[in-house]
Amino acid sequence: MTSIKDIPLSDLDPSVQTRFQSGEHFEVFDRLRAEAPVYFHETTQYGPFWSISKYKDIIEVEANPKVFSSDAAYGGIWIKEQPKDTIRKSFMTADQPEHDQQRKVVNPIVSPSNLNDMEQKVRDIVTLVLDDLPLNEEIDWVERVSVEVTGRVLCELMDFPVEERMDLTTWSDIVNTDVDAGTEITDEYVKLEKLKPMIIKFKELFAERTGMPPQNDLISMLAHSQETANMEPQQFVGMLVLLMVGGNDTTRNSISGGLDALNKFPEEYKKLRENPELVESMVPEIIRWVTPVAHMRRTALEDIEFHGQQIKKGDKVIMWYCSGNRDPEVIEDPYTFKIDRKNPRQHVSFGFGIHRCLGNRMAELQLRVLWEEILKRGWVIETTGEPERRFSNFVVGIDSLKAIIRKPE
Repeated sequence: MTSIKDIPLSDLDPSVQTRFQSGEHFEVFDRLRAEAPVYFHETTQYGPFWSISKYKDIIEVEANPKVFSSDAAYGGIWIKEQPKDTIRKSFMTADQPEHDQQRKVVNPIVSPSNLNDMEQKVRDIVTLVLDDLPLNEEIDWVERVSVEVTGRVLCELMDFPVEERMDLTTWSDIVNTDVDAGTEITDEYVKLEKLKPMIIKFKELFAERTGMPPQNDLISMLAHSQETANMEPQQFVGMLVLLMVGGNDTTRNSISGGLDALNKFPEEYKKLRENPELVESMVPEIIRWVTPVAHMRRTALEDIEFHGQQIKKGDKVIMWYCSGNRDPEVIEDPYTFKIDRKNPRQHVSFGFGIHRCLGNRMAELQLRVLWEEILKRGWVIETTGEPERRFSNFVVGIDSLKAIIRKPE
C-alpha cells in the first residue's frame, strides 16, 4: 500500500472517509501543515477546494465572515455540494445580520443562569443512567451511556417526551449519514424522506408551544420569537436539525472518545483517579482530542490573497479543525492526550468568531458531570477493543465501544 508521504500533494485528497475511520487522516494533515498549509486541491471526490490546516489560519478564516461565507445560498457548511432544495437553512448557514438575529433567539438556553439550573438536572440524568449499568460485564458504552445521557439532556432542553428520546438519536444519525457510505441513504432526498417523521413531530410540538405561554425550552423560544415563529420549510427543518444534532451527536461522540482516550493513555487515567479535580481541565482536552466535527466549509465572496495564495471568488474553503487541533506550533505535544494541560481550552473544536458553537458550555457541563459521578463511584472502566468508527469526514462518530466497569476492592 502506498504510504501517505509518497503520494504527490496534487493526488492527496484529505476528505477520504476511510482514513478518518483508521486515523490515517492525521498523517495527511501533518503533511499539509508542513508543506502546504493553504493548499488548493484540484481533483477530489468533491471537486476542487482549498484546505486550511493550521490552527492560526483556521482562526483567521473564521474571524472574517464578510469574505468567507457559510450562507446556504453559496453552499453552506458542507464539503459536498447539496441540491439547493435540500439545504437545511439555519443561523449556522447564514451570514450577518440574519445569523445574529436568529442565534439571539436561542441564546438564553445557554445563559449562565440557565446552565446553573441545568447542572442538577444533568446530574440527575447521569445518576439515573449510571445506576442502571452492570459491573464486571461487557457493555456497549455508546449505547448504554453516550446515547442515553445526551438523549435525555436534549429532551430536557427541548421539553421533548423523554420516552421518545431514541427518535432524536435516530434522526441525528440519519442527518449525519454520509451518502457515500453504502447505506440505503444514497442522497439528500432520501434523507429528507426518512426525516419526515421528525418534521411531523416537531411541527406538532411547535404548534403546541405556540398555543402556550412562553417557556424556557428551545422549541418554545423559536415559537415565540418574531424572527423564527414563521420559518419557511427549509429553515424550519434546518433550525431544528441544528439544535438536535448540535445538542446530541457531538457530545455523544466526545463521551465515547473520552473513554477511549483514557484507556489509550492509562497513566493519564491513573492521574485522574488520583486527582479527581483534574476533570475540569480534562473535559476541554477530550473535546480537543476527539474534535467531534472534523471540518467546516466556507465560500469566498471575493478574490483574496491569503498567506501567499490567491483564493478566488466562489472557491470552496475547508477549515480542518481536526488538523488545527494537532498543530504543534500552537499545541504542545499535540498527539499526547494530556488531562492537565496549562491551556486546555486552546482548541478549535467549537470553531471561532460569530459561528462559535452555541452549546459549548452545555457540552462541557455534560462531560464534567459524567466524569465527576464516575469518579465518585470509584469505577475503573476498561475498554475491551477498538471503537467502531463511522464512515464520515464531517462528524467524527463512534458507533460502538465495548467496555467493562470494574470497582476495585
